Amino acid sequence: MKTANSDSPDFDLILFDGVCNFCNSSINFVIEHDINKRFRFASLQSDFGQSILKQYAINQQDFDSVVLIQNNQIFQKSEAALRIAKHLQGFWSYFYFLRWIPRRLRDVGYDLVAKNRYRIFGKSEACRIPSPELRERFLG
Repeated sequence: MKTANSDSPDFDLILFDGVCNFCNSSINFVIEHDINKRFRFASLQSDFGQSILKQYAINQQDFDSVVLIQNNQIFQKSEAALRIAKHLQGFWSYFYFLRWIPRRLRDVGYDLVAKNRYRIFGKSEACRIPSPELRERFLG
């Protein structure tokens, strides 16, 4: 397997808030619907996640956005979420059509959820530890 910063990685990388219950549930959802095992995962707080954020000059203290690295391009917030959905099994891929809505408007909704996610869904004391069967899909 190639690393996340190689010239042509064989996977897309999702960085997520590892202590956010909503984010962890979202990652579980992606895993369940990613039948091609296209995605790999790392928490934003992990050493690996922090090194990727630094490599791409992204704020290393702001965990309010999912980050998707696809073909060495960075996508955040609603753009990342829609690009992830595009590759999921079932009707979830059809959500990609929402890209016709201007990103600024999409991100208003995204930011509203992100701002309130701990209050609504809770927060863990530590980042998730993947099960042995999923460990190969988690980096760092």
